Amino acid sequence: MLRHRAANSFGTANVEPIIRLWLLRILVPLRGCREFLHQHGFHNDALAEVLGLGHWIDPSSREFDFKAVQSELRQLHQKAEDQWFGAPQSALLGHNVGQLSKLVGLSTNDCKVLEFTVSIHNERLLNDAADWLGPLSSVKVFHALSVILALPESEVRASLSATGILARSGLVLMARQGSQELRYKLDLLSEDFADLMASSKADPISLLRGTVSAASPAELSLADYNHIQSSLEILCPYLRHAMKTGRRGVNVFLHGAPGTGKSQLARALAKEMGCELFEVASEDSDGDPINGERRLRAFRAAQSFFSQQQAMIAFDEVEDVFNDGNSFFGSKSTAQLRKAWINRMLEENPVPTLWMSNSMRGLDPAFIRRFDMVFELPIPPKTQRERILQSSCGELLDANRISRIAEAEALAPAVVAKASSVIRLIRDDLGPQKTAAALERLISSTMEAQGHGPLLSHDPNRLPDVYDPRFIHADVELAAVAAGLVAARSGRLCLYGPPGTGKTAYGRWLAHQLGVPLFVKRASDLKSKWLGESEKNISKAFREAQSDGAVLLIDEVDSFLQDRRGAQHNWEVSEVNEMLTQMESFSGVFVASTNLMEGLDQAALRRFDLKVKFDFLRSDQAWELLSRHCEGLGLQQPLPDEQARISRLPSLTPGDFAAVVRQHRFRPITSAAALVSALEAECAVKHGTNRPIGFL
Repeated sequence: MLRHRAANSFGTANVEPIIRLWLLRILVPLRGCREFLHQHGFHNDALAEVLGLGHWIDPSSREFDFKAVQSELRQLHQKAEDQWFGAPQSALLGHNVGQLSKLVGLSTNDCKVLEFTVSIHNERLLNDAADWLGPLSSVKVFHALSVILALPESEVRASLSATGILARSGLVLMARQGSQELRYKLDLLSEDFADLMASSKADPISLLRGTVSAASPAELSLADYNHIQSSLEILCPYLRHAMKTGRRGVNVFLHGAPGTGKSQLARALAKEMGCELFEVASEDSDGDPINGERRLRAFRAAQSFFSQQQAMIAFDEVEDVFNDGNSFFGSKSTAQLRKAWINRMLEENPVPTLWMSNSMRGLDPAFIRRFDMVFELPIPPKTQRERILQSSCGELLDANRISRIAEAEALAPAVVAKASSVIRLIRDDLGPQKTAAALERLISSTMEAQGHGPLLSHDPNRLPDVYDPRFIHADVELAAVAAGLVAARSGRLCLYGPPGTGKTAYGRWLAHQLGVPLFVKRASDLKSKWLGESEKNISKAFREAQSDGAVLLIDEVDSFLQDRRGAQHNWEVSEVNEMLTQMESFSGVFVASTNLMEGLDQAALRRFDLKVKFDFLRSDQAWELLSRHCEGLGLQQPLPDEQARISRLPSLTPGDFAAVVRQHRFRPITSAAALVSALEAECAVKHGTNRPIGFL
C-alpha cells in the first residue's frame, strides 16, 4: 500500500519561489521530466521534496503511479505559473543585480538572464534539472532560456549577443562553439562571482574580487622618474585632457625590465591625476594564475564598472594576453584570437588604461600602432638610483655605501624597496654594525639571482690611486684632449691599441674630469642572439647615457663596426648602421675602445673626431710607474738594477702593473726586485713563453 506523506519544510522553505518556477518550467514545458521520472520513482529525491512531491517517495513501495505523478507535476507547474509568475529573486541577489544594472546599464531582460546565470551556478538542484535537457547548442540555449524566463526568444538572443551589454561588460558570456549542458554554456565573470552576488550586499569593487582590485597607495612620486621626464611631459597633459573631456580609447603601453617601477609609476600617475586606480589581477583569490581570456573578461568588466567615474585601469603582465601563444607550433595568442575585439576596445574603451609588460617582444605590430603612447621605463641612471636608495633606506646606509651600490647599472627600484622592507623588520636584531652590510648583501643576492651578477665590494669604475695619464703612451697629449672635452662637452673618440694599455682607464679618468657618470658597455652587454635585439641594446645604451649626461664608453667596439663590405649577413650591416646612427645623434662624449683597428668600417672611422693610438709603456714611463707602485706598496725604492731589467720589457702595460698589484692581496710582494720579477712573468705569458725576460 503506497504511503502518502505531507511535503516537509525542506521542499518549500529553502528554495526561492522563482527558483521553483524555473525548475518546473524545465521539467514540464521543456520536458525534463522524462529524465526526472522513471517507472518506480524519481532520479532526484531532493528535487522531488523541493517541488512538493515528497509524499511519493517510499523506497519500500512498488505502487509508484507514474501517470499520477506526471499529472500532479503538471498541476504544480500551472499553480506555480499562476502564483509566482513575475516573482522576484532573493533580496540579496536582486539588490546586487540592481546595483550592476545602474552601473553598466543592463536592461530588464539582461537582469533576468544574469539572475538565472548566477542561480544556475549557485543552486545545485537547478543545475541538476537543467542537465536533463542534455547538451545544448546555442540555438537550443536561446529556446530553453526563453521558456525558463518567459521571454521572447529574440530578446534572449539579443541579451546574449556578442555586442550585448552582458558580453561587453564580461558579466555573462555564452560559449558559442559546440554543445554543452546549460550551466557550461553560460559563463560568469569569475569563479567567485556567483557566490559574491548571492551571499551579501556588495559594492562593485567587492563583486570584482579576484579579478580587479583597487591599487595600493603610491610609494613613489613622479619626481622619482626624472629619467623619463621627456615622456612624462607628454603623458601627464594627455591624461589630464582625457580625464577632463572623457576621451575614449586612451591607452598607454609601458615596457621595461622587471622591477623598474612600472606599477609604482601607474600609481604615481593616478595620484597626480587625482583619480582612483584599479588593477586587473593576474592571480585569483586563491593565488592561482588567471589565464589571458579571464583577464580580458575582468578588464571588460572594469571598463563597464568604472566608466562613470574618475578612474584609470592598470593592466600589468600583458604577456598573458598579447604573447601567450606559441609561434613555433602555430598557436595564436589570446589577443590574436580576438583581434577584432581587441582593436575595437583599444579605440573605444571609456576608462584610460596603462598596459605594462616586461618586453615588447612578440607583440603584434597591429596592436602596437593602436596605443596612444609606447615608451620604455629603463633602469634609472646612477643619479636617480642614488636618490632612490637615499629615499628608501637612507637611514640604513651611509653615503659611501649608497654611492657604491648605485654603481650597479642593473639595480631596479623594486629590488631596493624589497630589501629595505626586510631589513627594517629585523634591524633591532641585527644591530647598527650589521644592518648596512645585511642590506647590501640582500640587494646583491637578488641581483645575482636575476642574472646580473652580485654587487662588487669595490667601485668598478674606481681608478687606481697611482693613476696619471702621463703613464699612458699615446700619440696625443691626453691631458690636453681632456681639457678640450671639458670645455666642449661633446666629442667622439676612438682609442685603439694592445690590451692593458689604459684605454678603458682613460675613459674613466675622462668622466671624472668632466664631473659626470660613466656608462661602460662591453660587446657582451650589447650583443644578443635575437634578431634586432643588438640594435635595440645599442640604441638603449646611447639613450641612457644621454639621459644621465654620462660619458658612454663602449669596449670592444670592433664587434659592431666591422667593414660592411665583408658582411655575410644582413644583421651585421644593420648593427653597423645602428651604431653609426647613434654616434651621429649623440650630443655627449662617446669613447670607443678596440684592440683591433684593422678591418673597421671606413665610414665609422670618419665619424670619430679623434683617433688615439695607445701603445706599450716607454722605458721612462715604466720606471716612474714602478717607483710609484713601490711607494704605494710600502717597498723600498727600486735600484738601478731593477731599472735596467724593466727597461728590457718592450710589451709592458699599465694593465700588467694592475694584475701584479692584485696578486699582492694573496701573494705578498716584498721588494722592488720581486715586483719586477712578477712583471717579467706577466710579459712572458703575452709572448707565449714561461722563460723569464731580462736574464740572459
